[in-house]
Amino acid sequence: MGQEERTVRFDHDLQIEAYRFQGIMQKFPNHFHEYYVIGFIESGQRQLSCKNKDYVIGTGDIVFFNPLDNHACEQIDNKLLDYRCLNIKPEVMRKVTKEITGKDYLPRFTNPVSYRSEQANLLHNLHQMIMAELPDFEKEEAFYFLMEQLIQKYTEEHAETKHEGIDQETEKVCHYLEVHYAEHVALDDLANISNMNKYSLLRSFTRIRGITPYRYLQTVRINEAKKLLEKGVKPLDAAMQTGFVDQSHFSNFFIEFIGLTPGQYRNIFINNDK
Repeated sequence: MGQEERTVRFDHDLQIEAYRFQGIMQKFPNHFHEYYVIGFIESGQRQLSCKNKDYVIGTGDIVFFNPLDNHACEQIDNKLLDYRCLNIKPEVMRKVTKEITGKDYLPRFTNPVSYRSEQANLLHNLHQMIMAELPDFEKEEAFYFLMEQLIQKYTEEHAETKHEGIDQETEKVCHYLEVHYAEHVALDDLANISNMNKYSLLRSFTRIRGITPYRYLQTVRINEAKKLLEKGVKPLDAAMQTGFVDQSHFSNFFIEFIGLTPGQYRNIFINNDK
């Protein structure tokens, strides 16, 4: 088995992250991001779960995750995975969408998978430019032409509600976790907030959100920790400020959710600043 490689770049011209994972077998648990993810499989096969629906994805397939779409994946053929993706924050996506369409809105990808997509080569070429840190003109041109095709073919205009389809009690729990993520959170507290018993809360929350309350809390913590690391905060301090009990606990969750160590993620912003 060859040595796995995990490479990440932050492109200041485009204001997006680019990941490349080569030769990995890591399972990614059910989680979500606050940003869009556009990725594709270079080699390998995976079982993908997105918003409680299952898919089998393989070489040449593109995956799309909207902000807050819960998703998980794992290998199913005992073979290595080569994967590339772009992470795009909502404010960047809104700006690009307005430039392309003339309308001010956040698009929503209607399906998480495009099998053997015609846009896979365009995405691959753009990703290589970002990884190679090529000059901005050619790269930005490729980015806009790709996004034009993806927006037109795979998205719809979306009326923005933060937690669409969530009942009032579950929304209260989400809000509480998003505000108090750095504190000790107990299931009793969440049950009191939702006016449900603990078992009913767990079942209702997981059914509606597609993710358990504990996974929701840990995902919020990881997303907040990423923001601190981007500012150059040390991993230990980021761990303490986002509610993790220690740096080891933090590192384990960060690798599990993001595929990188906190230090690796922080370094891409430090290196870009130098």
